[in-house]
Amino acid sequence: MKTVLITGATDGIGLATASALLALDWRVLVHGRSESRARSAAHNLSTAGGAAIPVWGDFTRLREVATLADQVGTLAPSLSVLINNAGVYDKQRAVTEDGFERTFAVNYLAHFLLTRRLLPCLLAAPGARVIHVSSGTHHAGQLDFTDLQFTTRYDAYQAYCNSKLANVLFSNALAARYLSKQLTSNALHPGVIATKLLRVGFGADGAPVASGAETSVHLATSSALEARTGGYFSEGRTAKAARAAGDLDLAERLWAVSETLTAGFG
Repeated sequence: MKTVLITGATDGIGLATASALLALDWRVLVHGRSESRARSAAHNLSTAGGAAIPVWGDFTRLREVATLADQVGTLAPSLSVLINNAGVYDKQRAVTEDGFERTFAVNYLAHFLLTRRLLPCLLAAPGARVIHVSSGTHHAGQLDFTDLQFTTRYDAYQAYCNSKLANVLFSNALAARYLSKQLTSNALHPGVIATKLLRVGFGADGAPVASGAETSVHLATSSALEARTGGYFSEGRTAKAARAAGDLDLAERLWAVSETLTAGFG
């Protein structure tokens, strides 16, 4: 039985992805920001088949992300798939207890730390896959390394776009670094989906959450994608990413900065 960790799996696209993979008899580590939320979601998913196991950690606290990685390492020393799905949209600038702008921290930096901490588990699983749930809005991303945290002139939409560009850059950098290690890394746009994030951030409605999970499930399960890495997908097909997303120098610069920002958390 393959094991997958899905971040942000207590509602929205993450929950729908967990349900779909459980129906395929996968072992799913259901991540929530708190123990109670993770346990409740795993319990509700338990009728879907497979095995739903709660794990937890608040992505606004990097020490909890490090603890989450340890928890996952104990439960799944061989991790077949990691789906970096959790995300937020903050209309007003908020700062985490670690001092990071919250959109950047939750959507990107926490996933950077978690993925790197879980690399031993992923490399222990033949043909492991890392899947990054980005967004078509990454096309509007423009990283300013002098102010990644939007300490001046905060713009909610730009902060969100930047975090989603960071997701794709990280995906591509990871793919390049582990090309010879039988570890694949791909990013995706889930579509315009009727999630809480869409309603809060954009005041809009969208397609059912089940459809938002389809590309994540495809990337996790398709035998045709066993060797595919460094790609960007939408609606289950290869899509065109932003030009900036393919800039490996930019990706490596972001990686180096991210290493420094997360250095105190393992």
